[in-house]
Amino acid sequence: MTDLVLVVVLLLAGGAAAWLAADLRTIVGGATRSVPSLAVVVPARDEEATLPAVLDSLHGLGVDVVVVDDDSRDATASVARAAGARVLAAGTPPPGWTGKAWACHVGAEATTSDLLLFLDADTVLAPDALAGLVDLHDRHGGLVSVQPFHAVERPHEQVSAYFNVVAVLASGAFTRDGGRRPMAFGPCLLTSRADYERAGGHGSVRSAILDDVELAVAYHRAGLPVRCWVGGDRLRMRSYPGGLGQLVSGWTKNIASGASAAAPGPTLGTVLWISAHHAVAVGALLALVEAVTGWGAALSYGHPLVWAVAWVVAAGQLRSLLARVGSFRWWTWAVFPVPLLAFDLVFARSAAQTALRRSVRWRGRAVDLRHRSVEGGA
Repeated sequence: MTDLVLVVVLLLAGGAAAWLAADLRTIVGGATRSVPSLAVVVPARDEEATLPAVLDSLHGLGVDVVVVDDDSRDATASVARAAGARVLAAGTPPPGWTGKAWACHVGAEATTSDLLLFLDADTVLAPDALAGLVDLHDRHGGLVSVQPFHAVERPHEQVSAYFNVVAVLASGAFTRDGGRRPMAFGPCLLTSRADYERAGGHGSVRSAILDDVELAVAYHRAGLPVRCWVGGDRLRMRSYPGGLGQLVSGWTKNIASGASAAAPGPTLGTVLWISAHHAVAVGALLALVEAVTGWGAALSYGHPLVWAVAWVVAAGQLRSLLARVGSFRWWTWAVFPVPLLAFDLVFARSAAQTALRRSVRWRGRAVDLRHRSVEGGA
């Protein structure tokens, strides 16, 4: 009976993930053409290392590229100027504004183009990606959002595996019905200026730590559509190349707040899926210990063969999902308890800082979640 219950629960968990990723759309390139009246706004704080790649990918596309320097402590501004971008100094955000929302607002106000594309500084576009994005906006209108493909290079970056998958699943944006609660991904947002102003722009999300999610809500409230895609080989990002500390800080800032913002259905489905991975990790390891040493029979549940098959199935589904969201190495899915443990530790840290301390830190700034205010911006 125990084995049957385990099989049913694990099948339900796998089915939940399949439902949440049933319409995992990938952007495609557009036909070569000029892109008239489009401005690209890149909010940047301490991004001297990442800016050259994104600005090089925008070179020659005939669009207005504006880098908004969010009080950087490095050579962000000079690097952007050297790459040919127009550079604006955001200055100190007014009370109640986060740094990124203020930088996006400053950039949008300094342009006159009909279309606005907000890009994070660590994104890179393929040559035909911009045309593809414009094609999507022509078809759907409203807010077009893309979660870039995560280019993973160094070993420490591999532990982002579960964070990437959880962000996609819990968003609820890729079910067949598109999800009942609008969601958006901040690294890439394309909108018309008219729709941006109708939704209230970044002024409507000035104090939100998850400005992308709240911006999607603002568009929905204004009666405007929000549609999401993943980047595939057209739009990539490389997050947290600066080391494990940067990675932990980045996910600490986002993951618990993101979990609280997700709709109940996708949240429950994602929790079921990741709980099943915990069960498989613990159950399989206990079964292995018992088989090798004879110890732990009182702690083991289920037949070892059930756990062995469950491990293969869980790893296989994780491999399939990871291949859609990033260039993760084989061990991130083959020995999935390793990145799963990293997810647990960082999520616990994020929950403690978000729910208990009501404050997180990012890029040298403290974000006060009680009032959504920031010491010097966010």
